[in-house]
Amino acid sequence: MTSTAKYTDQSARRRLRREVPSAAAVLADEQDFRAMSRYRTFPFDDHRSYLRQMENLLRTLASQGVLTTLSLFDPVAFEKYCADLTLDPDRPDSRSRYTAEVARTGATLTYQGEPLHRLLPLLVEEADRQATWDHASAVLARAGDCPECGDDLARAAFARATQALQQLLEALGSGTHHLVCSVAAGDPSLLAVLHATAQEGARLQLAESDTLVFCTVLAAGFALRTPGGIVSRTTTGYDTTGYDTTGDPAHDTVRGWSLRDGWPRALSAAEVFTAYCTDAETGEPIPPEHGVDHAPGLPLTPPPDPHHHG
Repeated sequence: MTSTAKYTDQSARRRLRREVPSAAAVLADEQDFRAMSRYRTFPFDDHRSYLRQMENLLRTLASQGVLTTLSLFDPVAFEKYCADLTLDPDRPDSRSRYTAEVARTGATLTYQGEPLHRLLPLLVEEADRQATWDHASAVLARAGDCPECGDDLARAAFARATQALQQLLEALGSGTHHLVCSVAAGDPSLLAVLHATAQEGARLQLAESDTLVFCTVLAAGFALRTPGGIVSRTTTGYDTTGYDTTGDPAHDTVRGWSLRDGWPRALSAAEVFTAYCTDAETGEPIPPEHGVDHAPGLPLTPPPDPHHHG
């Protein structure tokens, strides 16, 4: 009777364990790993071995039916977290508390059995996306209210950015579009990337999270009237061999817009060439890519802007 009850209790605990999610934070690169290696209680001295052990743990949890949320472990943020809460960073329970906090507030992905080397770039990309959104949202919040009508300028700018993106994608038409929006707002500058695919008679395909970040960055440029721009690179009508339907080699079309007076203003072909073929850091010219056409930006019609008072 006692053994049966014990077995039943153990079985119930195993079933309950499957309903209690787990969280793991991984040191994605060698530099972050070395930063944590200075702690005496950190049990690893080799990054590859650490990643292998982490993947084995994730797979074991998945095989037991346990859902695991994966995030990035940032040694700098961890040190600050411990300082703010007066925790000893050289303790396993401090690392556990930080992991739980990052799983609650940071960029995460759900582990579904993928090899870790494939999942980590996606996790880094997700963390970069959230960091950009956080930065852009903070910049946008500084816009405040319109001094004349009291409207929320951030909300108005976001609506305007949504209209601008919609017009831009309609103007570009069919094809696969790679859009980059940059806004000079603090250090580092805001940068958002959006991929969109448009085909005749088909619904426009674009990621909701990337669209949100793109519009937020663009809205920050609109609201604060800061310098910025948009570059599009469009591929149309090519098959998997890299040739178009007539057999000609594939080529892409690059267009550009600058942000002026709270709206994207089309650049000329020469301005697009200069912007695309100049190193942003050094100002030195860059050889143009083979198979890339530099075309003028397409004109976009600005809606009325009741909050621009010169």
